[in-house]
Amino acid sequence: MDHSPSTSLPPCCSKDEFRARGESRSAAVLGVCSGGSKPHGRDCERWSLCRRQESMTDDATRTLGKGSAPPGPVPEGLIRLYSMRFCPYAHRTRLVLRAKGIRHEVININLRNKPEWYFTKHPFGQIPVLENSKGQLIYESVIACEYLDDAFPGRKLYPYDSYERARQKMLLELFYKVPHLTKECLVTLRCGRGCADLKLALRQEFCNLEEVQNGPPSWPDAVEEVMQVPSLILGYQNTIFFGGDCISMIDYLFWPWFERLDVYGIADCANDSLLSCSCVNHTPALRLWIAAMKQDPTVCALLIDKNIFLGFLNLYFQNNPDAFDYGLSC
Repeated sequence: MDHSPSTSLPPCCSKDEFRARGESRSAAVLGVCSGGSKPHGRDCERWSLCRRQESMTDDATRTLGKGSAPPGPVPEGLIRLYSMRFCPYAHRTRLVLRAKGIRHEVININLRNKPEWYFTKHPFGQIPVLENSKGQLIYESVIACEYLDDAFPGRKLYPYDSYERARQKMLLELFYKVPHLTKECLVTLRCGRGCADLKLALRQEFCNLEEVQNGPPSWPDAVEEVMQVPSLILGYQNTIFFGGDCISMIDYLFWPWFERLDVYGIADCANDSLLSCSCVNHTPALRLWIAAMKQDPTVCALLIDKNIFLGFLNLYFQNNPDAFDYGLSC
């Protein structure tokens, strides 16, 4: 359980400043925006490893399953997250908790063997769920993340400006097919079938995220044509992140699925680099965004080792209830 605040967010930088440090994998992934304190090269790799080890206290607790005793009340000054280490939707909530430095505790749920009491936390036994010291429950990942941003102090991840806040929510609507497509690709591959059509559809969704039109349509027109006219995003904005020159809520809401592309076997990469995979190698602005996100201390702190993730998937597709505790030594 993690009661400690997060490290601060990285400094903002413009797209040109980021590109000035090089668009190659080594510069983009191991470099840092101006003013940052993260080391370079092998020092950076060691730093990232240490950060990942430190972050094990975040949620590396064994799951609770059927027959387990329910947890007690949430202590004053904390918020509790019901989670699962490998779930992308719970990942969203953990990113926001850490990015805002919110003191919290994590209780992991065995989704193949759910505790009876957990259905009092969520009517369908799903994750993530937040519970505060008043016993109030908040679920659905996007709603939970917005609650955390509104209810806790510190830097706001959603913009203060009403239009910019609405625009981020419209961008989220443009993303809605990606979680389903990535899951379908994973299941299809694990069943030993080809998924060329699904990968093509996923590739098109990524194109939609950075497509540039000759001129910006009005947002009502863009919403009407949702996937056909997704302008005013990375290419048109000419910014690194989806909300501008700094990481904001929309970036954290998107990230978990991009982190999983290689682990799910969708990337078709010769190595573990998302930057050379077939799904994104035709989208330069998206590749730049991925490189920048991989430098964020919050993202780095919550990375799961690829071999541990693959071990989880192997057991999960065997319907083994021990899958959710894979990689934990105690």
